Amino acid sequence: MSPSPTSPGRPGSPTPIFQSGSTPTAGAGTYTDAGQAGFAHGGMAGTGATGQSMPPREPPPPRFMRGAGGPSRRWLGRLGWFAFFIALLAMWSMYNNYRSYFQSNPGIEERYYSLSQTASDKVAIIDVEGLITHQDGFAKWQVDRALADESVKAIVLRVDSPGGTVTGSNYLYHQLTQLAKKRDIKLVVSMGGVCASGGYYISMAVGDTPDSIYAEPTTWTGSIGVVIPHYNLSGMLEKYNVSDDSIVSNPLKLTGSLTYKGTPEIADKQRKILQELVDDSFHDFKEIVKSGRPKYRTDAAALDTIATGQVFTANQAKQNGLVDQIGYLEDAIDQAIKINKLNREDVRVVKYRKPKGLLDDVLGGALGKSQGGGLSMNGLLDLATPRAYFIWTSLPALAAAGGQ
Repeated sequence: MSPSPTSPGRPGSPTPIFQSGSTPTAGAGTYTDAGQAGFAHGGMAGTGATGQSMPPREPPPPRFMRGAGGPSRRWLGRLGWFAFFIALLAMWSMYNNYRSYFQSNPGIEERYYSLSQTASDKVAIIDVEGLITHQDGFAKWQVDRALADESVKAIVLRVDSPGGTVTGSNYLYHQLTQLAKKRDIKLVVSMGGVCASGGYYISMAVGDTPDSIYAEPTTWTGSIGVVIPHYNLSGMLEKYNVSDDSIVSNPLKLTGSLTYKGTPEIADKQRKILQELVDDSFHDFKEIVKSGRPKYRTDAAALDTIATGQVFTANQAKQNGLVDQIGYLEDAIDQAIKINKLNREDVRVVKYRKPKGLLDDVLGGALGKSQGGGLSMNGLLDLATPRAYFIWTSLPALAAAGGQ
């Protein structure tokens, strides 16, 4: 049997030679049976050109790699997932900010309240709860939502508020009257536990509509008046040898200051200025009352009798014509359906609410305390800022610190 050809420079290495269209056979240009078998098994044993057996090749030494579960690898994996989660939250926040930029009522949701679940016509309940500030907030968003919804055919204004700033109360009153005018809807008011001062002010959006203001049996309302809170701490500061030495263009610039102690003449002028501001706002308040209580348009003396800042019970308010009926929210809903000529069997009552955000359940408590509770910087500034309020409270600026 002829020896197998060898590769040049490598004696003993078998070189397979195959020709096109032929089958390799034992002989010249082929492996020997023993060599072929040895080469097929990874060269562990074979036959060289002399026919002698080749020594078996030793297997390569095993390679040891660091395990995937090593401490550093595991921590890197955890950090990667954490970074991914933070990036996802950031993207979600950016998306919500982008979406809310183009919405006049960002995040507001409609929820079924009562009556038909399938009706297309709606009675919308607009909630005004808590302090009415000079900010464009949830109450305004509800007005915008109702205004844009053509299926809203009646409005019930639910008020549970001690009032708020003059500007905020007037702004919300304006929005409500515009809603009624643009949609040709008659408003009905349902008063909660307290509907005083600025809360009563916005209730006058009912206009001339008869039997349109409902107060619950335990409602306190009225408090028609204006207050500019002012605290003078100059006497206390003198005990600690501290004085207000502000440089101003005119002493009247410090009107309403907490710490300035001017001459008696300057103090009288400052007080007169503040009183004129109160009187002017009070006059406007009474005009708004006339717009919603027609009986007082021709009886100014009767209005002056009840516009003293006094708070009335529901029964007293009805006797004085400040409210029309004693009843609950359901009674106000029925009246809204009636005066807007709707079919009670074919109407759906809805309310609006703010949806919870992605992190509200996790961070709601902490964020709520830092944003809504306690005395904020805005509250501290309000303490030092002369501001007129339609409100029933002894500390309006402090109340504003916790408002919405």
